[in-house]
Amino acid sequence: MDCWDTVLRKEECMDQIHRRFSTDQVRNLLRDYTEVLLERPAIEKTLGLSKSRFFALLKSYRKGPEAFTITYQRGTPRKISAEAEEKIKKALLEEKALIENRDLPISGYNYSAIRDRLLKQGLRISVPTIIDRAKHLGCYQERPKKKLRDREVLTTAIGALIQHDASHHLWSPYAQEKWVLISSLDDYCSRKLLYADFFKAETTWAHIRAMEALICRFGLPLRYYVDSLRVFRFVQYRDSFWKKLNLRTDEADPQWKQLLQSLGVEITYALSPQAKGKIERSYHWLQDRIVRTAALEKSEARTQSGWLISRLSRR
Repeated sequence: MDCWDTVLRKEECMDQIHRRFSTDQVRNLLRDYTEVLLERPAIEKTLGLSKSRFFALLKSYRKGPEAFTITYQRGTPRKISAEAEEKIKKALLEEKALIENRDLPISGYNYSAIRDRLLKQGLRISVPTIIDRAKHLGCYQERPKKKLRDREVLTTAIGALIQHDASHHLWSPYAQEKWVLISSLDDYCSRKLLYADFFKAETTWAHIRAMEALICRFGLPLRYYVDSLRVFRFVQYRDSFWKKLNLRTDEADPQWKQLLQSLGVEITYALSPQAKGKIERSYHWLQDRIVRTAALEKSEARTQSGWLISRLSRR
């Protein structure tokens, strides 16, 4: 019998309060509580409320006892105007044109970027609404399955590990050539982008300049995390019948590595692209935003990191 009463009480509590009591009944109970005629647990048991819900009603009652009400008013959903629908459609079709351009390094829709652009036009539209319109216009792609990582690097402090890499792409549909974006981010929780700049080619000097700019601004890190590019590491294959090698892997140090070693900074090498997924994900985001910004503003991306960071901070 007690178990049955408990089930009935739970079902009653789940029901909405305005269906079980009138505004006057709840107002009288709250008035008796403020006049110390009733205790809170008794009112909660009578109304079937939780403690947090009780104090929410009490706060509303104290703002204006005469105006207090528990009547539930369902607001009608806001209808999107025809002009707004047209802007959403235009933004989605522009996005589709960028994705279908095989020369650009973007392959998926970014509905958050569309929302941000519409917001700058004074149009506040939620991402689910944009996705709903995208499905009707054929501007929607299913999310790809996440790839498993074969190695994960964990750090416990800011500056303990700096992930460093480069990405060579056509960063603007109006550019005449591809550029290299060299960037560095902190591996710790913030994932802060510490450096980002465009270069015409990925050279040793370009990576040294990137390292110099980061160290002069933020100080020496404990370790750099890079791939096995020839700029960072000397890699050689095994001896063969036709060829005799004098030096093997890591028996020679490139200039970039020598410079870090002279500063007392350690180097860790990633064994696969999946092993440096944090900075790879940052490039996916950068490609999404930079290429879209350059395409929609009909401009060429500049070669100054200040322009890059300022444009990204506005997005």
